[in-house]
Amino acid sequence: MHATLRQLQIFEAIVRNGGVTAAARELHCTQPTVSIQLKQLAEQVELPLFDGSGRSPRLTEAGEALYQACRLMSDAWSDFEARIGDLKGLRKGRLRLGVVSTAKYFIPRLLGPFCQQYPGVDVHIEVANRQRIVERLREGLDDLTFMSRPPEELALNIRPFMDNPLVLVAPEEHPFAGKKLVRLEELGSQRMLLREMGSGTRMAIDEFFSRSHLQLSVRMEIGSNEAIKQAVAGGLGISIISRHALRDAVGLVEVNCEGLPIHSAWNIVSLADRPHSLIAQRFIEYLLEDGMQQLAL
Repeated sequence: MHATLRQLQIFEAIVRNGGVTAAARELHCTQPTVSIQLKQLAEQVELPLFDGSGRSPRLTEAGEALYQACRLMSDAWSDFEARIGDLKGLRKGRLRLGVVSTAKYFIPRLLGPFCQQYPGVDVHIEVANRQRIVERLREGLDDLTFMSRPPEELALNIRPFMDNPLVLVAPEEHPFAGKKLVRLEELGSQRMLLREMGSGTRMAIDEFFSRSHLQLSVRMEIGSNEAIKQAVAGGLGISIISRHALRDAVGLVEVNCEGLPIHSAWNIVSLADRPHSLIAQRFIEYLLEDGMQQLAL
């Protein structure tokens, strides 16, 4: 078999991006070029790499085996680049981060000083809901994952590194906004706007109110913190969201409520059987040693 490195890079990009068009865009080449390279690779393997039926072709058994090999090669090459970078004093490499949507409010701020310290590092951030980030974690697509509720079914390395308080928010003109303390029972009559089922925030909220034996009136489930903040500011109801998501919020106030905030933590998560690259390890050390100081600035 005489597959080229370029063909393997193109195949990996097609699978990771979900299609030829997105892969071509990422690799800065034309779609016909990507298609030709994929065809030539399949000829080298002498087996089909995709099941061509349907609008979203799936990997065949041969394609899945090849993709896993590509991932191992890519990880090994990234680690090699990082090691060579360190030997040269350049500290080059690639850092791939999977970030649940709420963590997007602080991860970019933490990255700034790190990237200034390691200007040769190429950083890719994938921001998605918890379900998609768990899928990426399971597939090993990211070096590090940032989430508050790691999946229990996977063997993981989990390192808490920052508090994630969940607080009650209301519009500035809401009656709760002027109260010194809102009793927990008072929330039962309020129209609540909450994150979708399965999100880390929603899981923590449901567990808290289950322990409190209080049933909330969920008026609307919304898939993003930005949409929730806009809905609350528009008077559609009140919500419980991460305090990190309140940064620069307009028209909202944090309400002092009995039993709140709900305490949880942000975690650095990775697969237990996958060693960290040098760059990933440096980023972990930076977060644990200096990250909180950066957020306090």
